[in-house]
Amino acid sequence: MSVERRVLSTSHGTHRGAFAPMDWVRFGSLALIWGSSFVLIAEGLDAFEPGLVTWARIVAGTAVLALLPGARTPVAREDRARFVVVSLLWVAIPFTLFPLAQQHVASAVAGMLNGTTPIVTAAVASLLLRRLPGRLQVAGLALGFLGVALIAIPAGVAGTSEAIGVVMLIVAASCYGVAINLVVPLQQRYGPLPVMARVLGLAAVFTTPFGLAGLQGSSFAWSSLLAVLALGAVGTGLAFVLMGNLAGRVGGTRASFVTYLVPVVALLLGVAIRGDVVAAISIVGIGCVLSGAVLASRREV
Repeated sequence: MSVERRVLSTSHGTHRGAFAPMDWVRFGSLALIWGSSFVLIAEGLDAFEPGLVTWARIVAGTAVLALLPGARTPVAREDRARFVVVSLLWVAIPFTLFPLAQQHVASAVAGMLNGTTPIVTAAVASLLLRRLPGRLQVAGLALGFLGVALIAIPAGVAGTSEAIGVVMLIVAASCYGVAINLVVPLQQRYGPLPVMARVLGLAAVFTTPFGLAGLQGSSFAWSSLLAVLALGAVGTGLAFVLMGNLAGRVGGTRASFVTYLVPVVALLLGVAIRGDVVAAISIVGIGCVLSGAVLASRREV
């Protein structure tokens, strides 16, 4: 089999039944980590340029995983091309595009467009596996995306969107959707630690020019530094290990549904920490997202 055919392939999850309790623990942990990451990103941007925040969080995540012995498991030479592609599509490209795009579009619009990730993931999985998602998963996809849109509407009506920012976000979400599928066979073969350590390490190299460019215009603040270190260690290192593990177990499509829960967590944290007011339509959206996640968690049929 050629390298290209090996790269452009995926596999079913090892567990195609309903989510087990530990699957829900991983799923919920990812939603909490990535939902709270917006607070850390905002803190980091108080002193650092977007390029520096992106590069520093990847470097910090790489450093944490590199300290763990399990991350040093050797990998087969024929899988190296897949590692490079996953690193570019899952980390380097989208992590670079998102902060650039959010200079042109409202954050609510960015969150809604990021919600297309599960849809892209399901479409790519269907092409590679030559099999459509289960009926419950399709229903969950639609319901979850509707929920993300309802959550975004109150904030989105006050913002503006520029075409270039929208295009960047769609490209980033599409990269996520492809990468989540490609990482499944790697995780099943090697486990999450060696996979994510290599993926983040390569991404740190790829984003170095962006990070160095961000040094100009950045200042120093301990609060921003600590926020970026936490973002890297937890929001990047730990979270990517959890996501790789979840994707290998339940499949890329069902694992990607965690993207729908991220704006829910961010919204609830806004209420708890900043005293934000939640519109009634957003509450309906939260209900749709949670219902979609439950449908997606059911057995694939």
